[in-house]
Amino acid sequence: MARTGAVAQGAAATRTVPPPALSPTTPPAAAEPPVRHPEAPEPGTDLGVHYPQCFACGDEQPNGLHLRVVAGEGASVTAEFQVGPEHQGAPGLIHGGMLALAFDETLGSVNWMLRTPAVTGRLETDYLRPVPVGRTVYIRAWCEAVHGRKLYHRAEGRLDGPEGELVARSGALFIQVGVEHFTKHGREDEVRAVLERPEQYRSLRAFEVNP
Repeated sequence: MARTGAVAQGAAATRTVPPPALSPTTPPAAAEPPVRHPEAPEPGTDLGVHYPQCFACGDEQPNGLHLRVVAGEGASVTAEFQVGPEHQGAPGLIHGGMLALAFDETLGSVNWMLRTPAVTGRLETDYLRPVPVGRTVYIRAWCEAVHGRKLYHRAEGRLDGPEGELVARSGALFIQVGVEHFTKHGREDEVRAVLERPEQYRSLRAFEVNP
């Protein structure tokens, strides 16, 4: 019995341990650096709303974030919004879901720098510090890598400006899709209406490049 136990312990000691699995938001080794589209808006351009009823950026949502996104250098954007009483979770503090929403909107706007339509496949958010009502959240987001249809993005949120206190981080996996994704699963008439007004709404203009 002692010999059998020793053999079993030896086998366990030499067993190959598999490496930890990568997070779905971590690009694989074969991924490539992103390439800013030559027709992407100039750095400093306000991208405007992508849909007036969007709770993150829409101007027809009275209690929305009214988040504004600005084109950055390379495959990056910045955004900011003010935390209002309607965005609370705990008294006086932002609801974590609202912060995740702001990240999702800003990360999704990075796709316009690549001029490729894509949808969120996975969103991860790390909450590092409390975010009080009445403060402004500043977000910077960028594309880290591209692998096939998969786009790997990162973002960070700070209080009151790009040099402010770091309060949250986010990573996301976006999947490139075509316009039929939105016309099939959403309200086709409204999707078409946005497509017909590229000078007013930003989100679907990329479909003219990658239908």
